[in-house]
Amino acid sequence: MKKIVVVNNKGGIGKTTSVQNISACLALKGKRTLMLDLDPQTNLSESFGQFNQQPNIYHSFSKGEPLNIISIKENLSLVPSSIDFAGIELEIANRIRRENILAKLLAPLEDQFDYCVMDCPPSLGNITLNALSAGDYVIIPMEAEYLAYRGLDTIKNLIADVKREINSNLNICGLFFTKLKPTLSLTKAIKDEVSKTFGESLLESSIRVNIALAESQSNGQDIFAYDSTSNGAKDYKKLVEEILKRLN
Repeated sequence: MKKIVVVNNKGGIGKTTSVQNISACLALKGKRTLMLDLDPQTNLSESFGQFNQQPNIYHSFSKGEPLNIISIKENLSLVPSSIDFAGIELEIANRIRRENILAKLLAPLEDQFDYCVMDCPPSLGNITLNALSAGDYVIIPMEAEYLAYRGLDTIKNLIADVKREINSNLNICGLFFTKLKPTLSLTKAIKDEVSKTFGESLLESSIRVNIALAESQSNGQDIFAYDSTSNGAKDYKKLVEEILKRLN
């Protein structure tokens, strides 16, 4: 099982949307895909119509219960989150090896899935640290704006620290732009700057602004189930094809 961590410490940049649709596209390609909702805001769970599921990721982190895996559709499953998960940072703060909780929970699932895609909260605390400690690859979605670009160094440094101290298998698969407006001059300037800093890590694929992406979530569907002809579906399909080339 290849474990992909989707992370950005800035909220509202399309991280959950990307986890949902990258995972759905992998499933359509016949890949057994597990999504982990690690965000106490539960947006990924709710995007598939999963509300207040019991048990959830909180029970696994807090009490060591096996991950509750819910089948969404063929080849696509979800471990739901809960608002209770918001308190887990304090709850595990004094545990020994608290950064390895998720890795231990995922270990029994290695042969059950081809991919595990993790949706992290918009912070770089213990939850995100657990995801990075358990992961193989990191994908970073970002908007083409100045403040989003400034935060990338913090993420890059955390990934480097985790790779050096905890998980030597962790690597950056790539960065990509979401909510892209290709005609804006700022977009090109930011893309040029990110390319200078991250080089080949910047993926060629981008996700354009597309209302169908928001509509699909409000209907409890991924973009491929909601409107497979939309620009959102086309963009995520292209993105996944590029990701798979890098992973394989």
